[in-house]
Amino acid sequence: MQRWLDADNPVLLRTDFSDEAAWASIYKAAQSLSDEEFQANIDCVSDRSFDGLAVEQLVALARNGSKHSFAFMADRITVTDPERPILVVDLSQVPGRTFRVIPSLMWSVENNLSLANMDYSEFANNADPDGVFRGFSKA
Repeated sequence: MQRWLDADNPVLLRTDFSDEAAWASIYKAAQSLSDEEFQANIDCVSDRSFDGLAVEQLVALARNGSKHSFAFMADRITVTDPERPILVVDLSQVPGRTFRVIPSLMWSVENNLSLANMDYSEFANNADPDGVFRGFSKA
C-alpha cells in the first residue's frame, strides 16, 4: 500500500473498483496528450487495498513520507459522473483541501503544481461553483 509514496510522479489513486470500463476510460483520459501536446506526468495506482480510501486517510498516509504536495484520486464520483472529474487532494499547503479537475486538464494541474509554477489554491480558487476545475476564465 505504501509504494505510491515512492512514485517518481504524482499519483492517480484508484479508490473505486465498481466499474472496470469506467476505470479504463479514466486511465486513458488521464494519460492522453492535450491539444497543445502536454501530458500529465502521473503514476496510476490501481490496488484494491485503496478501495474506499477517504481523503483523510490519504492525507494521513502521505504524512509517512510522500515527496509530492498533491495527489489525484479516482473515487466514486469520478467513476459515476459522465464528466469523470478527478479529485485533486492537497497534501502540503492545506492538507485535505480538494477540488476536482476534468481529465483533459489534468496535465495543467500536474505540470504547474509539480514545477511550482502555480499554487494549489490558484486552481482550487478557480474551480466552478460545483468544485470542478474546467480551465481558467477567459474573461
